[in-house]
Amino acid sequence: MIRIGLIGVGHLGKHHRRLLQEIPDVEFAGCFDIDPEVKERERQRGIHVYDSSRALIEDVDAVDIVTPTTDHFHLAKQALQSGKHIFIEKPMTETPEQARELISLADSHDLRMQIGHIERFNPAVNALRELNLNPRFIESHRLAQFQPRGTEVAVILDLMIHDIDIILSLVNSPVEKVEASGVPVVTHSVDIANARVTFENGCVANITASRISQKSMRKLRIFQQSTYISIDFLTKTTEIYRLKEAGNDESGGMPVILGEMEYEGEKKYIVYEQPTIRETNALEEELRSFVRAMQSGDRPVVSGEDGLRALKVARLIEAKVADSRVTS
Repeated sequence: MIRIGLIGVGHLGKHHRRLLQEIPDVEFAGCFDIDPEVKERERQRGIHVYDSSRALIEDVDAVDIVTPTTDHFHLAKQALQSGKHIFIEKPMTETPEQARELISLADSHDLRMQIGHIERFNPAVNALRELNLNPRFIESHRLAQFQPRGTEVAVILDLMIHDIDIILSLVNSPVEKVEASGVPVVTHSVDIANARVTFENGCVANITASRISQKSMRKLRIFQQSTYISIDFLTKTTEIYRLKEAGNDESGGMPVILGEMEYEGEKKYIVYEQPTIRETNALEEELRSFVRAMQSGDRPVVSGEDGLRALKVARLIEAKVADSRVTS
């Protein structure tokens, strides 16, 4: 059994607490939160509430950190220095320098550190694992209705970073160039932003995020030679359109032939497929993944290095947005 404690039991943290109580091979030790009302709520639920983050850290094998980003670094550093594995919600830290220090600490103590980029565990994303991906153009839209929670940071760190992480995991190439623009609308930080990220292999990603939309949307589209893939994170569906030879089915779904054409001297079919999606709880899957990484000693699915890459690109986009606002 792995003894895990939770720091931060707010809007998202309470879901972590519920799942940590249910996951096999986990002993949920209890929680800590600075809010007296939250502490009392958890006590009434029968949860052990620690008097301090230090007391919790010293009493567990691993720490789940679900606090505002401003607290991530000092809590994670404290846990790692105490020899504890850590799960940190996204974004990993406030700065890349802090992220690098945590990675170094985890490596030097042979500890597992997983970052909470939950969309990696979305069933619609999992459906891509069996496909041969070589994206040449990616377009993403993550639009949300306004809510005060999370507005202490720009929409880039609040929402866009989800798609940044997914895109970096799909494109096997370093970032070459970033262009971006954005504006504040209802808060003092940027509420809507668009970025164009060019990779060294020629792939281009066009990323849009907004937290002032009338309707919610979380979609990502991938274009590559002979294939177009559409992912809807909200409905957890994946659709694939491609040219293929008859009988060559890679997706596991039921293909629909939309037409045929001559392509490179061969007859190809224009096929629509909707891969079979296994319904899962993404948050539960990422916590289970963290547990497996601690048990096996393997690299977590979303490692500290992954969290650092996403953070670096997000901060670069923020800098480009700031530049565009100064020069406009």
